[in-house]
Formats: sequence, structure tokens, C-alpha cells
Amino acid sequence: MAMTEDQVLALRAMLGNDFDQHEYLSGKLDRFNGWGDYPALVAAAFFEAAHRRFGESYEKGDIVQFVAAARARFDPTGDQLDPVVAENLILSALKDEPLDGLNEGTVAQLQVVLLGALIADENLDDAGLDEFMADARELADEWVASE
Repeated sequence: MAMTEDQVLALRAMLGNDFDQHEYLSGKLDRFNGWGDYPALVAAAFFEAAHRRFGESYEKGDIVQFVAAARARFDPTGDQLDPVVAENLILSALKDEPLDGLNEGTVAQLQVVLLGALIADENLDDAGLDEFMADARELADEWVASE
């Protein structure tokens, strides 16, 4: 099944800091049991954002610095973002390898937080965010079709 427009718009709204629209679309997805393959969209967006940020020639120190900055901005208590797990999650995306030993909920939560930080750092305008979401949707659709 392909990503739905509401799924894409909900994630776009969240990444664009349009939280009222995100709440509205999330409610709509809740009412119509429309979440479906949404986790694949989040994972694809995370994968895409990590590759855009770090590329092929990344340094582990760059990832460590990014995670530290993300924790400072989005997890001031230090309760939600384990730095080692976050770093390993980014590395797994860059290496295109699964990260074993974590439950899906933990991975999804980390992906959302790190994705928000990755996109915030890009300072995308509306057109850039639309392009990013189109790329993420295409990748998610490919992943879901190959399952």
C-alpha cells in the first residue's frame, strides 16, 4: 500500500512546525484508522534526512556532535534521547543496516526526535520541505512495495 496524502501531510505539518494542522490530520488518521504504513514514512524521512546531513563521507564525531546538540534542544531532561542509541540509529541509517535489539516504539520515538532536529537544521523553505517530503514518500513507497 502506498503512503496516503494525509500521512504525508501529517508528517510535513509536524516537520514544518504547523502543530495545529498536524493535530487535525492526526485526528483524521485516528478516526479513519489511517495510520497504516506511517512508520515506514517516518523511517524513510529519517533515512533521507540523515543521508542529506551526513552524506557518504561522514565522521563519527559529526554524529556525536549532532546528537549532543539535538539533546540540548529537544531533550533538556535527558530522559528521551539516549545518546549512544541515537548515534547508533543514525549510523544504521547511513550504513543501510538494521539496528537490532530495540523495540519498534523506541526506534520510532528516536526517529521522530532526530528527524525534527535534522530538518530544523536544514532551514528548509516550503518548497524545500515539499521536495524533501516527496523524496521521503517515494522511498517509503518503495520499501512498502518490496515487503
